[in-house]
Amino acid sequence: MRKDTKQGEEEDMKFIKDKNEKTRNYLFQKNKITVVAFIIVFIIIVALLISVFATSSQI
Repeated sequence: MRKDTKQGEEEDMKFIKDKNEKTRNYLFQKNKITVVAFIIVFIIIVALLISVFATSSQI
């Protein structure tokens, strides 16, 4: 039976890739840049949520 060419290696997608793995299907690498970027984005989102709640609650 012939393999469908549309369903190739895309099905083994990984979320986080270690430095020593030889895979191309991943979203994030486990390194210092990714961790720092995640922390910065998380702090910005929390600050925005706090500001939205602070400005919307007028007593």
